[in-house]
Amino acid sequence: MVNNYVEQRDGGFFVEGSRVSLDSVVCAYLRGESPEGIAESFPALRLDQVFGALAYYIANQELIDDYLTRERQEFEALRQKSRQNHAALYAKLAAARSILSTPSR
Repeated sequence: MVNNYVEQRDGGFFVEGSRVSLDSVVCAYLRGESPEGIAESFPALRLDQVFGALAYYIANQELIDDYLTRERQEFEALRQKSRQNHAALYAKLAAARSILSTPSR
């Protein structure tokens, strides 16, 4: 019985048969989480799926690292565009954050 563990769909990589992105598993792994800890963090995944996803990452590390870099760059571009398009909202959020972080007397 062969299991691929990772599938490409909707422009991204996912753990096969789940809605968990490979990004999520790889980022947890790169933060130093153990496969068991990753499986605990994602109850939708079995431990063999986590190991399979990590094996896929290691076997295709250059491809996946490039993909993750492109995804981060796209996210940052969208973040900057949102900040420009909704400057008043971000100013209100910053003011609220400032009030909340000021110690009470």
